[in-house]
Amino acid sequence: MAIIITEDCINCDACISECPNNAIYEPDQEWSYSDETALTGTVTTPDGRDVDADAENEPLSDEFYYIVPDKCTECKGFHDEPQCASVCPVDSCVPDEDHVESEEQLLAKKAWLHGE
Repeated sequence: MAIIITEDCINCDACISECPNNAIYEPDQEWSYSDETALTGTVTTPDGRDVDADAENEPLSDEFYYIVPDKCTECKGFHDEPQCASVCPVDSCVPDEDHVESEEQLLAKKAWLHGE
């Protein structure tokens, strides 16, 4: 499953540089699939949706850092555990029960994001 940042976030910035998928954004920052990934132009997501990888999308939070579920792989294929959770000083990076995925799905998403 993806990781989510809860409202307990203190906006310390510790997690953002740890994410190998560039899935973490500052409050009120627009995001795109192409940010620090191999994606560009129209792409099909692993779950079958066509999206414009270069399009700027609305921020998911305007109060605290947030994680884009479509870009979060729980660091599978990079690390043994989600790095955002390991560095968060207030334990606000937790499993996102609304985005449950198998390890196989997370690894497929990693390959999709990075053109592997």
